[in-house]
Amino acid sequence: MKLSLFIAKRYLFAKKSRNAINVISAISVAGVMVGTMALITILSVFNGLEEMVKGIFSTSDPEIKISPLKGKVFTPDSLMLKRLAAIEGVEVYAETLEENALLRYDEQQFIATIKGVSLNYTDVTDLDTAMWDGDFTLQAENGRPYAVAGLGVANHLGLRLNFVSPLAIYIPDRKAAISASPENDFTRRYIYLSGIFAVEQEFDSKYVFLPLDFARELLDYPTEISSVEVKMRAGADAVKTQKAIREVMGSEFLVQNRYEQQEMFYKVMKAERLAIFVILTFILIIASFNIIGSLTMLIIEKERDIEILKSLGADNRLIKRVFIYEGWMISIIGTTLGLALGLLLGAAQQHFGLVKLAGESLLIDAYPVKLKLVDFFVVAATVITIGYGAAWYPVSYLSRRYLNKDNRDKK
Repeated sequence: MKLSLFIAKRYLFAKKSRNAINVISAISVAGVMVGTMALITILSVFNGLEEMVKGIFSTSDPEIKISPLKGKVFTPDSLMLKRLAAIEGVEVYAETLEENALLRYDEQQFIATIKGVSLNYTDVTDLDTAMWDGDFTLQAENGRPYAVAGLGVANHLGLRLNFVSPLAIYIPDRKAAISASPENDFTRRYIYLSGIFAVEQEFDSKYVFLPLDFARELLDYPTEISSVEVKMRAGADAVKTQKAIREVMGSEFLVQNRYEQQEMFYKVMKAERLAIFVILTFILIIASFNIIGSLTMLIIEKERDIEILKSLGADNRLIKRVFIYEGWMISIIGTTLGLALGLLLGAAQQHFGLVKLAGESLLIDAYPVKLKLVDFFVVAATVITIGYGAAWYPVSYLSRRYLNKDNRDKK
C-alpha cells in the first residue's frame, strides 16, 4: 500500500512528458475545489436562513398552540385549564380570540385579523421585544384598552401613535338580521394605539392585538376563545410536554409545536435545501469527468512504466491501486481546498457581511450564514465518493487493456 501510494504521489506532482496532463489534473482539482466550496457555502446560507426564520417565529409564535379540531372557537373548561397549568413542563399559558375585521382610520380602510389576548401574552411570546414604535401595552392602569398593530397594517392605514384619532374596528354582527342599512349589520368599536411591532412582512400586515375582554365584547363571544398558547419551562422536554398536553386536552383539540404551526414553510425550506444539494452534486459529478480524462491520459502515458513494474514483480492489484490513489488524491486535495475556502468565505460573510441582501430589510442587510460541522463531513464524504467513482472507470479501462494483455497473449 505504501509503495502504490508513493508512486501515485510521484505521478501526481512530477512533471509529465505531456503538459496537457498537468493542466487537466489542475483543472480537476480546481473543479472539485469550486464545487465543494459552493456546496459548503450554500448549505451554510440555508442554515443561516433557517436560524433567522426560527428567530422570527420564536418572536411571534408560541411554543405550543392548542386549537379546536372543528370550528373556530371553543369554551375552555376551567378544570381542563387547571390540569394544563399543572403539567410539569408548562410555565404559563394565555387565551386568544381571533377574527377578521375591517379597520378604518381617517379615510383609509384595511382588512386585517384582530387577535384578543390575555394581558400576560408577553409572557408567552417575545412580541414585546419587536416593537417598532411605542410599547406592547394592552391595558392602562385605569383599565383603558389599547391596541398594538403590525407595521404593515399601520402603513396601509397611515397609523401612528398620535392619540388624537382612534382606530375604528368593524365586525359583522352575528345576530343581526338583514336590513336595508348595511351599517346596522356591523358592530363598531374605537380604540387607540399604544404600539407598532415589526417582525416580518406577512405577520406585520395581518395582525392587530387587543385585550381579550375588549375582543370578546366586540365579537359577542362572552366565554369563547380561539386557542390557548403555551410557554414551556426552561429545560423542559418539548416532546414529553407536548404529549402530556395532548393527553389533558383530549382528541378534540390540535396541539402544535412551532414546527407544526409553520409546517409547510419548513418543508419548503428543507425541499429547497435538498434540491440545491442534489443540483450541485450533479455539477460535481460533471466536474469529475476531468479526473477521468486526467487518469486516462496518465495511464496511456505510463504504459511503459506499467510494463516495468510488472517485470519487477508488481501484481495487478498494486498497479490498480496506484491510479485509484491518484484519483483519490485529486479529489482529496480539491475537497480540502474547497472546504477551507468555504470556511473562510462563510466566516468572512458572518463577520463582514460581504454579500448584501437586495432591497431594504428591517432584520438583516446581508445574507445570514451558519457553519455546521456536520455539513463539512457530509460534503467531504459526498465529494470523495464521487472521486472514487471517477477514478474507478479509467482503472477499469486500464485493467481491460493493459493488465489482462498477458493473459490474452497466452491464449
